[in-house]
Amino acid sequence: MESEIVKNLISLREGQPLVHSITNYVVMNNTANALLAIGASPLMSHAHPEQSDIAKISNALVINIGTLDEYWVNSMLLAIHEAKAAGKPWVLDPVGAGASNFRNEVLHQFLHLGPTVIRGNASEIMAIAKYDVSSKGVDSVHQSAEAIRAATMLSEQTGAVVCISGETDYIVHRDRLMAVHNGHPLMARVTGMGCTATAIIAAFLPFSTGIFDGVCSAMAIMGICGEMAGKLAQGSGSFQMAFYDALYQIDEQQISVYLK
Repeated sequence: MESEIVKNLISLREGQPLVHSITNYVVMNNTANALLAIGASPLMSHAHPEQSDIAKISNALVINIGTLDEYWVNSMLLAIHEAKAAGKPWVLDPVGAGASNFRNEVLHQFLHLGPTVIRGNASEIMAIAKYDVSSKGVDSVHQSAEAIRAATMLSEQTGAVVCISGETDYIVHRDRLMAVHNGHPLMARVTGMGCTATAIIAAFLPFSTGIFDGVCSAMAIMGICGEMAGKLAQGSGSFQMAFYDALYQIDEQQISVYLK
């Protein structure tokens, strides 16, 4: 897997993918900076009249439901249809799945539109798979390993690659399973690290050796950069800055040293 991660990182940086994100306004700045640091370009647009034109020039789409309202839901639906028509991959981040009926109804619509990748924490993945789950808003009350069976069911139902993020990240596609053991505890103390992972996944998809390999590469890079940042940080604030620097600096040698 190490060689694929290196190859995919090089391809991303050479390709400089444009990632269209309809994401929550809590994390827009975070995800835009992370995309720039890794070598991609962010584009944040939710205006209805733009969606067709944006789909033509972008390489991937992120749909993140963290701060929903009715206008944004319609923007997301337009963007998904346009991205699919243009043959572009799209990633669904089911933030807070299970927290409200409105959120669940919106996710039900999106799942039927065939996401390329679904990334969430264990509770979110279990909620949208309608597996035994407790909800605590956007925070997971389950360990990532508890959601593997739900992720497998969800992958079989939707065809998507499903990523469960947590202390250990699990990437599932039907009968395929990869575990990424990289990361740092401070990642859980910074707003939007999961949303950042979703954006990084989208950046890897257009130029990777395959969808599954692209998701594995993105999560490995996220975890390794978390470890690199954790060695320098004195708290959550300095961790965030060090994390961006790590995304910008990460290379083949660091991947080889850190990858778990």
